[in-house]
Amino acid sequence: MTLYTKNTMKRLSWTLVLPLTIVSLTIFTKWWYVLPVDAPDSMMYGFPIPYACNGWHTSLSYQIFMTEFLGNLLIHFTFWFIVVMLINRFLIKIRLNKIITIFLLTISGLFTSGLILIASDSNNIFKVKRQFDIEILKTGYKFVWDGYSRPENFDFDAYERNKEKERTPNNVYNS
Repeated sequence: MTLYTKNTMKRLSWTLVLPLTIVSLTIFTKWWYVLPVDAPDSMMYGFPIPYACNGWHTSLSYQIFMTEFLGNLLIHFTFWFIVVMLINRFLIKIRLNKIITIFLLTISGLFTSGLILIASDSNNIFKVKRQFDIEILKTGYKFVWDGYSRPENFDFDAYERNKEKERTPNNVYNS
């Protein structure tokens, strides 16, 4: 890699990769309908790893798990870095227009400000790592404009029957 390419990727990391990371982390996510151990059924969010969960101590609060969040941030950043690097190296040289750069930085700045506003609620709980086991009941994907996703009328009786069928005679789940 030449000096030009290193400096170009350094510039593209700040002006293109980081904004794309923030936008993709914010706009597209996966929801997880889970049964935590010794807790009520909950919704978790995050792609590819769930990093946020409804707060159990009060409504309209979240539990945010920092290790999982930083893992997701690193995965998204790495994905966009590789995509941009491959496009810049093998397809076309990326030359960002000033207007596009300002637009991307403004959008990612607004998303970051909104996330900081939501995270600054004093009812939210931040933990280094999720400290409870979960059993995944259902999953799905959503965009931010799809609103609050929660499976309607989840059939817990059918779930329990299926769980009983999966048990082996010595009460160990099949893998």
